[in-house]
Amino acid sequence: MSIVKINVLTVPEEQRETLEKRFASRAGSVEGWDGFEWFELLRPVEGTDTYLVYTRWRDEESFQKWMSGMAQASHGGGGEGERPRPAASGSTLWSFEVVQQAAPQQ
Repeated sequence: MSIVKINVLTVPEEQRETLEKRFASRAGSVEGWDGFEWFELLRPVEGTDTYLVYTRWRDEESFQKWMSGMAQASHGGGGEGERPRPAASGSTLWSFEVVQQAAPQQ
């Protein structure tokens, strides 16, 4: 079964719009990557300043290949010029294996 990676981002209120615009500008950059299955950016609605970045992958190897390639470049790991200030003030990566899943009946 698949694996899920959830990046837990602490984002101050004044940086929320910046974070969302940065993700929007990268739309399409992960969808064609081998092993990629799903992405969601989850905005907090009450009582927290924590965004969740949900990605789902065929396996750990696919995620690691993306992390060492495309992700590093898109997160400022290899480009020239000055890097923009991070919108998040903290980040933690959670990892899960999908044990069960369900989808709407067709």
